[in-house]
Amino acid sequence: MSDVFLLTTQQLNRIKPSLPVPHGIPRVDDRRVISGIIYVIRYGLQWKDAPKAYGPYKTLYNRFVRWSRAGIFNKIFRELARQPGPRDCLMIDATHLKAHRTAASLLKKGQPLAVLAAQRVV
Repeated sequence: MSDVFLLTTQQLNRIKPSLPVPHGIPRVDDRRVISGIIYVIRYGLQWKDAPKAYGPYKTLYNRFVRWSRAGIFNKIFRELARQPGPRDCLMIDATHLKAHRTAASLLKKGQPLAVLAAQRVV
């Protein structure tokens, strides 16, 4: 488990006030599940490719979807952005671009991009 990312106790304590209160059956370890979600997103993996150390991938996926819809991650990001002190680096990026299969062949036809753009506007 040494190659697996886990949140530190200090990191978990910072976001704990933003987490929902469990009702009924106790939740699976928040530290392990949130760390698994971060790991999957950070490395761009599919949920089924998450290391077994984080538990069942279905648990990671279900909690991510449920908490995303409920705005829990928005609360966590707001809280982390509000914290005073020096920041070495803070980047949150959720962009995903998909090019059409013919996009690569446009430049091979010998037309500059400006001409192609002008043709589309007309």
